[in-house]
Amino acid sequence: MTSSIASGTVVARVTAPIDELIVAAREVIHRGLPPELTAHLVGELIAPLLGTSGLLTAEQCEGYPDRYRQHVLHAEADGSFSIVALVWLPGQQTSIHDHVSWCVTGVHQGQEHERRYRLMTDGRTSRLIPTEHVVNPTGAIAAFAPPGDIHRVRNAGAAKAISIHVYGADIARLGTSIRRTYRDPEGEQ
Repeated sequence: MTSSIASGTVVARVTAPIDELIVAAREVIHRGLPPELTAHLVGELIAPLLGTSGLLTAEQCEGYPDRYRQHVLHAEADGSFSIVALVWLPGQQTSIHDHVSWCVTGVHQGQEHERRYRLMTDGRTSRLIPTEHVVNPTGAIAAFAPPGDIHRVRNAGAAKAISIHVYGADIARLGTSIRRTYRDPEGEQ
């Protein structure tokens, strides 16, 4: 295992597969392609790793009892991307939110339920419209870029879920990938 460095600070110990992902993602990201295409290509790099043993350390698979847990695995020194593992215990969820950058998520273990939304405006007021509900099982990849990236993710299953995320931003510095949160138009919790 090697250490991943962000602005001179050790972020996490990473496994060999994550180390290889860092190198491959760096090559794609530094090509300077449009965000949607970058996200799609990085998703192709993550896909073969999902569900494999040895991808994460035991510590990186630990959650929190009261909320989902973020493990920053890598933050590129130039701030161009980060790799994060999110651990979700049953019932844990995000707020409805959008992102600071393009993003790729891949479900490594369990399944995640995702509710996607579109922001509609008439020029004076705005409202969220639910567009689809997606169940993402182990191995599922989602790649997106703002705008049009509004969603809520939750673990609706009875077992732990773990997902790998690559963001086009320095999450070690920002602390989160969330740009804005939204009120739930359906009144769900």
